[in-house]
Amino acid sequence: MTPVKLACLDLAGTTISDIDMVERAFAEAIATQGIVPGTSAYARAMVHVHRSRGCPKIEVFRGIFPGNEAQAQAANLTFERSFEGAIERTGLVPAPGAVEALEKLRDAGVRIALVTGFSRSTLGRVLGSLPWADKFDLALCPEDAGRGRPYPDMVLTAVLRSGVEDVRHVAVAGDSESDMLCGRRAGASVVAGVLTGVHSRERLLGGGATHILDSIADLPALLLGAEAPASEARASAR
Repeated sequence: MTPVKLACLDLAGTTISDIDMVERAFAEAIATQGIVPGTSAYARAMVHVHRSRGCPKIEVFRGIFPGNEAQAQAANLTFERSFEGAIERTGLVPAPGAVEALEKLRDAGVRIALVTGFSRSTLGRVLGSLPWADKFDLALCPEDAGRGRPYPDMVLTAVLRSGVEDVRHVAVAGDSESDMLCGRRAGASVVAGVLTGVHSRERLLGGGATHILDSIADLPALLLGAEAPASEARASAR
């Protein structure tokens, strides 16, 4: 396998465990716009939220409120306030083994970029709450790159900022289909789907995952040690 010099890792569901906090913030946001639990509109909206996880949050709300930018912006603002408030109250919990995985990769000379669909404001709150913020080199949101996932822009921005000379030296890991699409479109040699988040093994493989991991804790072994070829990983996932 081509040596990996840069690992681009997702936040919620991959390196932090607080998926429910994100779901609650989405639910609160759409409720302020008249879409409340127990209605068919709410069920449809939450299906869209689940399907779109990993994408920029404002784009998720634009999908729920097509043609109504003011409503989408209002819902997005509520989402940010809700999620940031939850961070202030309870903090964020790293995914099991995440900090150790980052340390192993950094010790091996692999640069770490966190990539997310959160806004710059929310990402700032997230970073401010992480006691392990010294474990990564970059943290990028859609505003830093032009477009969010599933477009490849954030990974390619990380490549440029890190000085990596070849996209084949990049690994991407995340828990959503959009993470997988982003990694494949960026040309990363490893696009690892992790099963600690929102999307299933089948969904991750459908998005183009080259490998499936039980958690981010397994990433160092994949990148630094012996690992099965992508075809074997796909076969074992079925």
